[in-house]
Amino acid sequence: MAPVSIRERILGFIRQKLHFTSFQLILYGFMLVILMGALFLMLPFASYGASNGIHISFLDALFTATSATCVTGLVVTDTVRTWTPFGQFILISLIQVGGMGVVTVAIALFVMSGKKIGLRQRSLMQESISAPCIGGIVKMTGFIIKGMILFEFIGTLLLAPVMIRDFGIVKGIWYALFHSISAFCNAGFDLMGREIPYSSLTAYAADPLVNFTIMSLIIIGGIGFFTWQDIYKHKLNVKMYSMQTKAILKLTLFLILMPAVIFFFTEYKSLPLGERVLTSLFQSVTPRTAGFNTTDYSTFSDGNILLTIMLMLTGGASGSTAGGFKITTFGVILAAAHATFFRYDDVVLSGRRIPHKTIRMASAILMMYLILFLSGAVLISAFDELPLRECLFETASAIGTVGLTMGITTKLSSISKIIIIVLMFLGRVGGLTVIFAATRDNSTGGGRVPEGNITIG
Repeated sequence: MAPVSIRERILGFIRQKLHFTSFQLILYGFMLVILMGALFLMLPFASYGASNGIHISFLDALFTATSATCVTGLVVTDTVRTWTPFGQFILISLIQVGGMGVVTVAIALFVMSGKKIGLRQRSLMQESISAPCIGGIVKMTGFIIKGMILFEFIGTLLLAPVMIRDFGIVKGIWYALFHSISAFCNAGFDLMGREIPYSSLTAYAADPLVNFTIMSLIIIGGIGFFTWQDIYKHKLNVKMYSMQTKAILKLTLFLILMPAVIFFFTEYKSLPLGERVLTSLFQSVTPRTAGFNTTDYSTFSDGNILLTIMLMLTGGASGSTAGGFKITTFGVILAAAHATFFRYDDVVLSGRRIPHKTIRMASAILMMYLILFLSGAVLISAFDELPLRECLFETASAIGTVGLTMGITTKLSSISKIIIIVLMFLGRVGGLTVIFAATRDNSTGGGRVPEGNITIG
């Protein structure tokens, strides 16, 4: 046998050590895209810099790149005042990649290059988009990309007349495209701060076309890729929809209408009826998890701030462009609570029994989000001496990848920015991805430890 060279030994050692799980590859993929985005944003021609009296540090560039890739929308400087057209292009590219998912983009590039997609790549794609099975993954990738292009194109066409009217032809088309992609990907980045910094869509609070277009894009992006496929396949034959699709649609409708009614009768009583309806609906849709706003959250009552925080934490559906701990997790927790309160043997959601493993996962994800949300707020409040209410709103917005703020983002210290960066990252890659990437499989096969009783409640 020929002796093994030092080079072969080193390569063998690297291959052995760099054997990542699919969950770890998803995490590292997002990290790599964020780092590359931050480096691009540091280029001199990406920002206006000194000409606008703005200094972009690497931490600010990293914060912005993380916010864009994790489709959040929190910013430390106003987007249109800070970033040149090139910088804006980098941001919308990061938003598009983050909305589709890094792995989805990678698989699409593999397909377009004519390379064969192996079992490992298919498994990675399954984990990335929360697919129920590995079959049909490559076909699903094509469906996702075609769907995103179609919806974003329609959104651009609908927004274009308003944007062209207000900003001219070239800038108007760019603004329409930018906001269409940002809304569909649930990112919340906007270019409306030229006159009033950080104004988001407040100038269009009474515009039905802008409101309904942005809301529709947010909802379509937030219900998930597999919900689209189910609706596309079965059209209006609701009985043929899967249990998950039915649950997502019911919960989405509930989480839009219930807060909208509350906002209508409490927060916006002084507005004219038409604007009151539009604003109530918009502020009900945008916390899950888009980040646009047509009103000032600093004027909200404590009760409605808490309601908004709950909506931000809940987020959209699994396998979507939205963040949060997901409405399916919320639905499973509600179903488990219902079964416990009324002493049913089974936990049932949309007419189907939920496995105990799913209930345990839902409980773990909810607990992880709550711990991160609360601990992050407490730390930021302590470090920066900011009111806890505003900090809770900020951390809920970060981990829910929403982008709404009560105006404290620009006041954050370096350590608080890092905390928000971590929360945005963890919120986008997903609870299960984080849990499974950080832990190993400790299943014991047939071995079980003795059962014990403990009193609760």
